[in-house]
Amino acid sequence: MTTPISETVLDNGLTRFQYDGWYEDKMVNEAVEPTTAEIEEDARQWRDGELTRTDIAATVSDYPNAEAILAYRQALRDWPATDDFPDTRPEVG
Repeated sequence: MTTPISETVLDNGLTRFQYDGWYEDKMVNEAVEPTTAEIEEDARQWRDGELTRTDIAATVSDYPNAEAILAYRQALRDWPATDDFPDTRPEVG
């Protein structure tokens, strides 16, 4: 395998590899790490989904395990302000 002399990222997203006397354009898939903001947004979306999923427990007085679900919902609301956010998700106790 020939080692390229240079690499240039083109406007179309391809990478141009220059060899001795010829070029090759390739799509290079680089792993993109999510930003902190993206990770936090994903965590908030998960939390919002959990709150929606457990809404019935807040409205039905005889819902099974209601106290634990209500405590879980409060933990979900408080979670973004904790040091554990977004690494450790709240769990039903």
